[in-house]
Amino acid sequence: MVIADILNDDHLPPHAIERLEERGATQAEVIEAILQGERFPAKHGRTGYRRNFSFGDTWRGRWYAMKQIEAYVVDEAEHNLVITVITRFF
Repeated sequence: MVIADILNDDHLPPHAIERLEERGATQAEVIEAILQGERFPAKHGRTGYRRNFSFGDTWRGRWYAMKQIEAYVVDEAEHNLVITVITRFF
């Protein structure tokens, strides 16, 4: 997967983009998780990418030192498609 693929809106569908803000993630963090994070096998033949980020701020009224971004990707014939993003705070 190359950066041009990830930056292309076709690879981050509207559903994923809409949910990023409400889940406390940014598009840049998702890209960084995919490019520099841990890669792992996920259910249904998908691939997951995980990266921890320093946070040091409040989210929904609680303070957290770190946040973890997980992006799940499905391989399609011509490119990869990010299907969901999960954010964990700790």
